[in-house]
Amino acid sequence: MKKVFVTGATGMIGLALIDECLRQGVRVYALVREDSPRAGRLPDHDGLVRVNGSLDDLDNLPALVGDTCDVFFHLAWGNTGAARNASTERQAANISWTLKAVRAAAALGCSRFVGAGSQAEYGPKDLPVIRPDTPAAPNTPYGAAKLSACLLSHMLADEIGIEWIWPRIFSIYGPYDKPSTMIASSVSKMLAGEGVHFSPATHRWEYLYSRDAGKAMYLLGEKGVPGKIYCLGSGQSRPLIEFIEEMAEACGAELSGVGDIPYPKNRPVRNLCADISSLCEDTGFQVETDFSEGIRETAEFIRRHGKA
Repeated sequence: MKKVFVTGATGMIGLALIDECLRQGVRVYALVREDSPRAGRLPDHDGLVRVNGSLDDLDNLPALVGDTCDVFFHLAWGNTGAARNASTERQAANISWTLKAVRAAAALGCSRFVGAGSQAEYGPKDLPVIRPDTPAAPNTPYGAAKLSACLLSHMLADEIGIEWIWPRIFSIYGPYDKPSTMIASSVSKMLAGEGVHFSPATHRWEYLYSRDAGKAMYLLGEKGVPGKIYCLGSGQSRPLIEFIEEMAEACGAELSGVGDIPYPKNRPVRNLCADISSLCEDTGFQVETDFSEGIRETAEFIRRHGKA
């Protein structure tokens, strides 16, 4: 893997993937909107080439890039954030963009396409672990669109003769996280001395630091097995309250607000833990950053920048 193309380059995972690729000496072509307010997040590096464009320009990538690539990482996904499930039709537009990305990968000479699925494809589960082959049953437009993109992009990749890999990404946190996530919003409020409100937080959850997520994505591009779905997470779950306690400690804040938001009635509590055994076995991936270290780095980043 000498040259890669990345969509979603200015997002949290895209930036972590780019950092790992550059560290490994891989040349990166990054698709970024010309007017993107997040373009300044990209590192200043000779190995990084910014390609001005959007998802609507995927059909024109060979002309825009002027080079061939080995692996295509499609991390971009429109209409995310807190309101991502407000419109089924807006989520469905991502399915077409994903299929165009597969064709763009082939047009760029890539031998491999790596998508970006989601734990939301599984729907709410109360299981000790969620495996790649755990039945998918999404109950949101976002999850349904991700699953549709997974199935159809695999079929298209087989049809046109390009390798396909689909990591389903679990809960990632770190610098440049979306401000609406539980960790980013809670850390920001804790640092500002504002009140924070949580559920009873007795259910089990897991988190993976963005730097580790970037390394996992890189390894999938390098060593992942074609045709496989992977769970991408830490594989280390524990009661959510323990994560909240470490967040408060990293922020120097008093722990409060736990239990202020009751669990919804008539809706099962979700327990989340990814089975990453196949990811580790196939690629050699290992979690390197424990939560206490990652949350300290995240809190420090928010202190400096005022937001995740």
